[in-house]
Amino acid sequence: MESTFAIIAEPSRRAILSLLATSERSVGDLEEELNLSQPSVSKHLRVLREAGFVESRIDAQRRLYRIKPEPLMEIDAWLAPFRRYWSAHVDALERHLDQMNPAPRRKGRK
Repeated sequence: MESTFAIIAEPSRRAILSLLATSERSVGDLEEELNLSQPSVSKHLRVLREAGFVESRIDAQRRLYRIKPEPLMEIDAWLAPFRRYWSAHVDALERHLDQMNPAPRRKGRK
C-alpha cells in the first residue's frame, strides 16, 4: 500500500480531493470538471478509496464519492509542528511591517 504522502502527491488525486471537499461528486462530475477520462478518474478514486481518503454511496444509477476526513486529520496532525514554526515567522513579519508602516491616525486624535 502506498504511503499517505505518495497518494496525495499525485496532482489528479489532489484535484479530486479538492472537488470532493466542497460536495459529493459522481465519476462523471469529476471527469467533466477535471477534463480526465473515466478510466483515469476511476483509477484515482480506487486508490483514494483503498487508502481510506474517500468513500462512496449508491444513489439511483450513480455512485457518489465523498471525503473521509480521518486520513486528512492525520496529515494535519503531522503538519502541526511546521505550522507553528511558520506562524511564528508570519507573526514576526506582521509586527515588522506594522513598525515600518504604522496605521494612520484618525482626525481629531493626538
